[in-house]
Amino acid sequence: MKLKLQSRGLRSELSPRALEKWNPAIQAAVENTSDTITIYGVIGEDFWTGDGVTVKRIDAALRAIGEREVTVYINSPGGDMFEGIAIYNRLREHSHKVTTKVLGLAASAASVIYLAGSERQVASSAFLMIHNCWGCICGNRHYLRDVAADMEEFDAAMSDLYAETSAQPVESMAEMMDDETFIRGKRAVELGLATGLLAADEVTESTTPESQQNNALKAMDIALAKAGMPRSERRELFANFKSGTPRAAGGDTLRAVPSDKPRAVAYDLQPMQLISFPK
Repeated sequence: MKLKLQSRGLRSELSPRALEKWNPAIQAAVENTSDTITIYGVIGEDFWTGDGVTVKRIDAALRAIGEREVTVYINSPGGDMFEGIAIYNRLREHSHKVTTKVLGLAASAASVIYLAGSERQVASSAFLMIHNCWGCICGNRHYLRDVAADMEEFDAAMSDLYAETSAQPVESMAEMMDDETFIRGKRAVELGLATGLLAADEVTESTTPESQQNNALKAMDIALAKAGMPRSERRELFANFKSGTPRAAGGDTLRAVPSDKPRAVAYDLQPMQLISFPK
């Protein structure tokens, strides 16, 4: 199914609602790096911070951890569903116990990765988000019908996975996907998607310049998307931004914007020409 969809040129996309609700600054309070994997960004290609969370990166982390139990911390708005399924399979294939923990948000592809844990914890203030496949395509009506049929099969596979993990009816999971449902921590436990709640002291919010910059970039991305800028143009804009981020005046810390109140877009504040009117 993955190959069939990719051969048609379909690319998974982030849900705008998930992106808007995601706070990149949320992370684990303490991480034991010897047996921990962190998933703190977009699944697959990420034009804000670099490569994003890829199966290649997860493979490298698992090799470094070796034959030991693994804890996976998640705070992600989702991303490439194909990459998410590949990561899910890698974690499921690990020879020792895998524990997954949602700190802030596990949306879309990230919620699939979350299901790989034999023990699945979620903070009471955190959320899972499940929805139908999102994608960007173009073509004639015959092509679009074919892609829609492929996406329907993909959605059915996802509802099966949620149902098998939770022991809920497939129809219920499919309906929640249709509604693009956010599931709070306690509700996730009730549904069987989570096996327990995460202790509150395991979650913190970073205040580093990098996390502040990521929040500003996220706000800019949302604003540009709402203004109608295509994702390809936004990707190019962010790539240029990351390669030439200006320094704040008089300091060494990289900032997304020159003021202490981030704006979603930059304004042209050049002086206006004086206009005179006849008397």
